[in-house]
Amino acid sequence: MDLRTYLTLDATEMAQLIRNKEVTSKELIELSFEQLDKVNPSLNMMTDVWRERVLNEAEQLGETNRPFSGVPMLLKNSSQSVKGEGITSGSRLLANNIAERDSNFVGKLRNAGFLFAGQTNAPEFGLKNITEPELHGPTGNPWNSEYSPGGSSGGSAAAVASGVVPVAGASDGGGSIRIPASFTGLFGLKPTRGRTPVGPGVGRQWQGAAIDFVLSRSVRDSAGLLDVLQVIQPEAAFQAPLFSGSYQNAMMEPFNKPLKIAFTTKSPVGTPVSEEARLAVEKTVKWLEKDGHIVEERDNGVDGIQLMRDYYLMNSGEIAALIQKLERAVGRPITADDVEIETWMLNEAGKSVSAAEFSASLASWDTAAAQMAALHQTYDFYITPTNAFTAPKIGELTFSKANQEQMRSNISGVSGNKQQELIYDMFLPSLTYTPFTQLANLTGQPAVSVPVHLSKEGLPLGVQVMAQKGEEHRLLQLAFQLEQTDLWVGMKGNPLFENK
Repeated sequence: MDLRTYLTLDATEMAQLIRNKEVTSKELIELSFEQLDKVNPSLNMMTDVWRERVLNEAEQLGETNRPFSGVPMLLKNSSQSVKGEGITSGSRLLANNIAERDSNFVGKLRNAGFLFAGQTNAPEFGLKNITEPELHGPTGNPWNSEYSPGGSSGGSAAAVASGVVPVAGASDGGGSIRIPASFTGLFGLKPTRGRTPVGPGVGRQWQGAAIDFVLSRSVRDSAGLLDVLQVIQPEAAFQAPLFSGSYQNAMMEPFNKPLKIAFTTKSPVGTPVSEEARLAVEKTVKWLEKDGHIVEERDNGVDGIQLMRDYYLMNSGEIAALIQKLERAVGRPITADDVEIETWMLNEAGKSVSAAEFSASLASWDTAAAQMAALHQTYDFYITPTNAFTAPKIGELTFSKANQEQMRSNISGVSGNKQQELIYDMFLPSLTYTPFTQLANLTGQPAVSVPVHLSKEGLPLGVQVMAQKGEEHRLLQLAFQLEQTDLWVGMKGNPLFENK
């Protein structure tokens, strides 16, 4: 097999070729590294490359009857730990951190047959919607390396969208699967809360806002991954009833009646939305109407600004708790020089958050969940842009040294309420790009980003579809149908895939 052919394959087809003995796992992994060596110098998607390890594993591959036996994959450098390998979460504080065990999430992937070739770049503690950690440097977008692939799963998005691997591990605590999927022309599914727990030792994953899954180029790969990753894990904080069928089979089923669908293109926090983002939704709506579905413009009734304030308050408390834990581990106080500005600001604000305030902020998530559940009594899906704009340029959302010093000075010695205002203001420039995705994290609903639009500048932009909890199979049905149409952008126009 040559590289040109390798780039056309998804994980499902790779596994089938290995089962049929038409290609070996070692051949695929060598082609993966060939592509990595070609594109990584300009994209900086990797933090660790496990070349010798994974080639040895490929040579020793025995049974090939597991769903993804021998298929190369990358993992996100955060909660997706591999025993004996580094796991930094993009932080200088963890530059020498070595994982003591495979996470349960990684264990499930290993049992499915995947072979891990390395880890992908991510921002410090997954706190940003861009991937520009000081420790590892910024990751570029395969469509145009001057732009960001988004975050926090930006390294994984760049790896899949550049053809290095067909799928890569990702996680989503505020849109970090869907945001980079939208910016890089990929399919991104955030499952229902509790569907794919990563295992003990990682806390409650931002109180249930965050969940681990993958980024893929094909709908069937994400469906197949959901088949192998969904689990009832007794020690997990959140549980989702197992889907009794096969997601890969369910995605191919037609809808048995016309759907009723709500949509909006208005930002939930009152920020601007680009004409490109509105056009992406409008094209999707027209296709749905032409296909016989009922589509109505509808506000969801959720107070988006208050919900974001409560989200940032949770982030503050979580980061303050994390910093305390790290201080115990390193045996000294952690200073502003040890962490990036977003981490430091959240830590300072988190010290002032009372237990009552933290509890009340989580209660607002439940209010939003009830409002969305009521909406879904009438509507099967809720559609928005995934992102309000195409990808920002690298460095555009990174604060200057002078701004960082001013921010540190401003947050010191002011009231907790004022600190939360400063946090909101700090994240507002990045929130302006991505105001739509956080809702599904806080309500626990599944949501997808489908790659259905290419801007005049040649950058992709996705549309988000949300469903009621437990209805990933219906989202996969819709995405699979869209994938068969000309609306689906995928890698069409991606310079790394052109003429391949």
